[in-house]
Amino acid sequence: MTKLLVTGGAGFIGANFIHHVLEATTASVVNLDLLTYAGNPESLSGVDPGRHSLVQGDIADTRLVRELLEEHQPDAIVHFAAESHVDRSIDNPSAFIETNVLGTQALLDASLDYWKGGRSDFRFLHVSTDEVYGDLEPDEPAFRETNAYKPSSPYAASKAAADHLVRAWHRTWGLPAVITNCSNNYGPRQFPEKLIPLMLINALEGRELPVYGDGQQRRDWLFVTDHCRALMRVLEDGAPGRTYNVGGNAERTNLEIVHTLCDLLDQQVPGQRPRRELIRHVTDRPGHDRRYAIDASRIGDELGWAPQTELQSGLAATVAWYLDNRDWWQRIQDGSYRGQRLGTRGDSR
Repeated sequence: MTKLLVTGGAGFIGANFIHHVLEATTASVVNLDLLTYAGNPESLSGVDPGRHSLVQGDIADTRLVRELLEEHQPDAIVHFAAESHVDRSIDNPSAFIETNVLGTQALLDASLDYWKGGRSDFRFLHVSTDEVYGDLEPDEPAFRETNAYKPSSPYAASKAAADHLVRAWHRTWGLPAVITNCSNNYGPRQFPEKLIPLMLINALEGRELPVYGDGQQRRDWLFVTDHCRALMRVLEDGAPGRTYNVGGNAERTNLEIVHTLCDLLDQQVPGQRPRRELIRHVTDRPGHDRRYAIDASRIGDELGWAPQTELQSGLAATVAWYLDNRDWWQRIQDGSYRGQRLGTRGDSR
């Protein structure tokens, strides 16, 4: 593949994916991002401007998407763009329906016309989440691609709906689409509302570390670069109409993750007292899933992918990145990063 259209490429996983593509391949990337609060152009610092262009726009703007497809003739769309924070979906579900469901439908419509126009080699890769499956009992086997959907939150329900739309566009019209459902990602450039960067930043600043409920919610943790490698394998050789689960083989409770982060910071940036003392248990959020776990055997068996980053070393690398890039997250904290917005499509490079 020589050119990709990436949606949501200024977000956490999307930005890391673009860095990975530009470092590991010779492909170029057109990056369509609405640059809402979680879209940060500074996450793309250092990418080759000759191979990456950032266009501020909405995936629901079918006219814009059609223009970009016609102008750039990409070999594939990699669809990350989504509202993704569960807490925000509880406060405002409609934003998640508009972006994750209606936006995906508009993108599928434009992609279908583009593919029918003679691009037989085109691929549509829809990046989704393990949260569509609901949660697991402690002794249940990990999620497989055949598990029924049982979303618990408005966020998970909106992603489940988007997954169903992608499958329908493939089944009804033959659009060569592939879906991935990933476990909890972590690593550089993650917006500070999520668990790991929130705890890191709060701990560095001596503030309380709010842990929902008893902290025993279990997640499978996946280093973001491993996820990017998996997405490239699916793009290259994944079968149209197929779904691939992507996991890190690293189940831990939220409290275990917070303890590890505290200990890593205490080793690297010693404080006046152990940072574990900052942990405070707070009221759990409504409908909080207790356990997720991913069985990634299909992508391993069919495409030869496996996670390469052990959790402890991945967390250590994440801590090091946030220590080395304080300006990045401090500009998010003070809001100055939001000045990095593009005025018109003419400013898109």
